[in-house]
Amino acid sequence: MEDWKERLKAEYKELKERLEKLHKWNVKQEIACRLQPCRIDKIEDDQNRHLCREQEEAMTRYLHTLDLRAEIYGIELN
Repeated sequence: MEDWKERLKAEYKELKERLEKLHKWNVKQEIACRLQPCRIDKIEDDQNRHLCREQEEAMTRYLHTLDLRAEIYGIELN
């Protein structure tokens, strides 16, 4: 298989693993915030949660793009 295809497979696998971890963290943070009111003095925590959600969205879009490329070029990802 061509080098770029192997790199795409490796990148997809690594991104998927990182995305799953980030998603779990985001879910835990959201649950914690809903169970106990978020303190106003922790504005930076709120900003961090917001940025992590944005990061998860961007990573999800990128993973989808890699998935589309793999499909177009007949690359088996799993």
